[in-house]
Amino acid sequence: MFLRWTPQRMAAMACWLAASAACPAQQTAIEQASTAFRAGTEDYSRGDLKAAQAEFAKAVQLAPGIEQGHSALGVVLYGLGQYREAIAELETALKLDPTDRNAQENLAQAYGQTGSPEKAVALLQEMDGRSPLSGDLLAVWAKDLSALGKTTDAIRVMQRAIAGEPQNAEFEDELGSLEAQAERWMEAEQSFDAALRVNPDLEKAHMHLAVVLSHEQQMDRAAAEFSRAAELDPKDARVQLEWGNALAAANDDEQASAHFEKAIRLDPNSIDAEYQLGLALQRMGRGADAIPWLEKVVAGRPQEAEPLTNLGLALVQTGRAKDAVPLYLKAEALTPENATVHEDLGAAYLQENNVDDAIREFETGLKFAPDDPHLHYDLGLAFKLKDDLPHATGELETALRLDPGSPDAPYTLGILYMQDGRFDDAVRNLRAALALRPENGDGWSILGSVYRQQGKHEDAAAALEKAITLLPDQPGPHITLASVLQEEGKQDEAIAERKKAADLTRVAVNRQRAMFATNAGNALLSKGQIADAIARYQEAIGSDPNYAEAHRQLGAALAEQGRAAEAATERQKAEELSAKNP
Repeated sequence: MFLRWTPQRMAAMACWLAASAACPAQQTAIEQASTAFRAGTEDYSRGDLKAAQAEFAKAVQLAPGIEQGHSALGVVLYGLGQYREAIAELETALKLDPTDRNAQENLAQAYGQTGSPEKAVALLQEMDGRSPLSGDLLAVWAKDLSALGKTTDAIRVMQRAIAGEPQNAEFEDELGSLEAQAERWMEAEQSFDAALRVNPDLEKAHMHLAVVLSHEQQMDRAAAEFSRAAELDPKDARVQLEWGNALAAANDDEQASAHFEKAIRLDPNSIDAEYQLGLALQRMGRGADAIPWLEKVVAGRPQEAEPLTNLGLALVQTGRAKDAVPLYLKAEALTPENATVHEDLGAAYLQENNVDDAIREFETGLKFAPDDPHLHYDLGLAFKLKDDLPHATGELETALRLDPGSPDAPYTLGILYMQDGRFDDAVRNLRAALALRPENGDGWSILGSVYRQQGKHEDAAAALEKAITLLPDQPGPHITLASVLQEEGKQDEAIAERKKAADLTRVAVNRQRAMFATNAGNALLSKGQIADAIARYQEAIGSDPNYAEAHRQLGAALAEQGRAAEAATERQKAEELSAKNP
């Protein structure tokens, strides 16, 4: 809202000119100031703010003691977005004439634009006490109150604005946004509905309503509102960003990422969209794809710890802990009391086998979050890697006490107790872990081993049978079960289990050989050494005829030699094997 120069203010200016002519020299300066002032007013009325700025600045220089010149220059500077310069002129105007309402209104708005909402609120409150504010200024006041975290007061002020202008859709939308900020979802929905009754084509109200509906888990209605908003303004990247955020909150990262990508196409400079896309890809397990987006966010926001931490996590998840450490160190410098940063840095050190530094970071994190079960668990694992079983056990027991619903701490404790010969404690913890995660085949295998050492053959056999069901390709449970059967005197059954274990071991060894030969063939194929690559692929198939990737790559190499029929045969074999073992 900008000051409008009215005939009344021009008359006041003329009165000032007459009263200020005390001497001939002053008369000349005032006449020149008057000329500049009138020229600036004409420029302002035409919308030429740059020209108006030059003329009003001239008037102020010629007659610095006249309030109207500073007020006019402040208004123009505000219109040009030069808010700090505007504040200086408007404050000067009010020192010369504290009753200038126009200067007060514009100064309050300028305060809000420069991150000084407390000054804006104080001024607007003072003005409202003398004479009620207009609806537009009440909306400004509400915005500044919200910036100060006084959402309830902001809502009350916005309701006053609506009471004065009940058919103002913008005001209803502002009220709904404040109510959503206060998580008063039902009231927010009603306000956005009211805005749309007044103006069904208010695009931002459709978008805001969609966000509220998504919070209320009304995803079908939310999608309809997002679609309507996108239809009203197909180029608004914010709609796609908020749509993506709503889907991400509903754990639908795949669809969310499509909207984030569209938001980026609409606004290539949207760091928020890039960040959310990176996070969505990361949650989907596509860490390598997430890294370039997170790198862009870090480049654009180098002083924010959270993007640094998330990029570091993506690097660790893709085996690049060495690259992650400097990022975590920077995040740690920015937020030294952030326990999560210390935990993530410790995890990166662990991946680098730097156990001592990892322990230091976990212990530092616990200073700021002493009841964090994840930090206690990580510290316990680090002590375990140093073979410091007493400290490892203590930390893992603390983690279990703080989070009894996690299967990780009791599982690891079970292994530690087994290694320490505390079989009853091992069984108790392993059974607790398996009750929470019954699909853990390794856990059942370890439990079977512990039962065997206790001489509980029946329990051992039952646990090992579950392990075999869950891990049909692993020879270990068969070997342990064979020992249990041997100890029970069941020689034939023991022999049968050892034979199964031997067969599985042979298959595993052959698969390893096939994978090694296939990788070697891939390296040769990338260098154009096709004949040698074919030999390696054939070697792989000789080791394991059921390895689909070897057939697939052999088909590619044969195609390079122009042997189309043979290539098609190999590709067909690969497809059939993949279908059998997806």
